[in-house]
Amino acid sequence: MRKVGLIGITMLLMMLGGCDEGIDTTPPFKPKGVRSITGDGQIILVWLANQEPDLSGYYIYRNDEPSGYFERIGATSDTFFIDRDVQNGHTYYYAVSAFDIHGNESELSDELVFDTPRPEGEAVVLRDYHSHPASAGWDFSSYQIVPYNDPLCDIYYEYDTIYGLHFMNTSDGTEIQDFGYTQSLDDIDYAPEEGWSRLGWVELIVGHSYIVRTRDMHYAKFRITALGPGYCQFDWAYQVDQGNRELSAGPDLVTSYQKVGR
Repeated sequence: MRKVGLIGITMLLMMLGGCDEGIDTTPPFKPKGVRSITGDGQIILVWLANQEPDLSGYYIYRNDEPSGYFERIGATSDTFFIDRDVQNGHTYYYAVSAFDIHGNESELSDELVFDTPRPEGEAVVLRDYHSHPASAGWDFSSYQIVPYNDPLCDIYYEYDTIYGLHFMNTSDGTEIQDFGYTQSLDDIDYAPEEGWSRLGWVELIVGHSYIVRTRDMHYAKFRITALGPGYCQFDWAYQVDQGNRELSAGPDLVTSYQKVGR
């Protein structure tokens, strides 16, 4: 067997070491600005785009708790992701990482992002309870129109024929407040603790959104899309998780995440 001299060994090591030159092992920066948008049977995640030239995409992670192991549930090259594998009324926690074309992956995003999907609907029409008592009320828990005096009725509509004004009344124990004009129902992502009407009713205005706290401590919202003589039309959303006022983008906190599924 031929012996390799010291010079030969040195040259061999240099050649082997040279094989690593030019290989990128630097991961991208962790994504920033991650937030969630509450949906019906889905949660939409959005974030700011990374600027690395060799960026390939993003991994999405989810957990049932704010810390601990986060499971990878998807990947995308976009700056948004729709999680449809969720149940209304259940809270989910999310984080996002970035990866490049060399397979390097960043740490998980810092924001503590959590969301609770809930049912919603469109174009509900209620009639004046004086003239159409059976179709004047709305029960958020069953997502349906009920008589204004039904035990499950949360809110019911009233039309003032003299002045042409529209009102939404509440049943006993239910609270309501006018949130003001919104471009869409999605502009409201959090129900406040205060500000409820002391009168038990609010005047309805097209384009205004309203927040409701039911007698059994469920929060809901609706937005008036049309008003006419003796009727109102609205879009709505209802949080089935009792007591959950829902903040679609969590507070700006930093937590320790551990990744699985890599």
